[in-house]
Amino acid sequence: MSIAIRAFKGAELLAHADELRSVYVDAFCAPPWDEDEEKATEFVDRLPANVRRPGFTAVTAVQSGEIVGFATAWTTLAPFPTDRCYPQAAAGLGADQTADWLIGARETDELAVRADARGTGLAGKLLKAVTADAPEGRSWLLTSVQSPRAMSFYRRQGWTQATHPSPDGKGIVVFLGPRHPARSLAPRPL
Repeated sequence: MSIAIRAFKGAELLAHADELRSVYVDAFCAPPWDEDEEKATEFVDRLPANVRRPGFTAVTAVQSGEIVGFATAWTTLAPFPTDRCYPQAAAGLGADQTADWLIGARETDELAVRADARGTGLAGKLLKAVTADAPEGRSWLLTSVQSPRAMSFYRRQGWTQATHPSPDGKGIVVFLGPRHPARSLAPRPL
């Protein structure tokens, strides 16, 4: 069966909140993320505010009438956020690079694919679709080093790891998109 990618630019995504929650649970309530279903509820509860963010964009993957994956993104505005994992990103980059590299760029917030659709190339298609029109190619995202699979996936998609947390492997990392002009300035691992 073919999968259709559909783009959303605003509140029309909210009509699919229950399906997005279901995909979120399937993607993140299993290892390595091991989130509880409350995190999926928090994601859906944030959606009404997120769809109003400047530059908001989302894409869904639909197969046989059901959403099997999605990605959401928006423009990161100044001042740089201080909630969720943002302080770790800012600490890893420093104030100047955070401002120069991330403010005004397309921030991918969530990328989720149902377990039975993994390994099909769908996540890569969603990531490309949600960042395709990023301003001047400037896109970025956060992920955890606790998921070697996610880290490897982003590298295979041409993303560059821009921060390197402590060796204990419990940190958040910033990845810069394949067309981000600061990619070549990101520190390389030792």
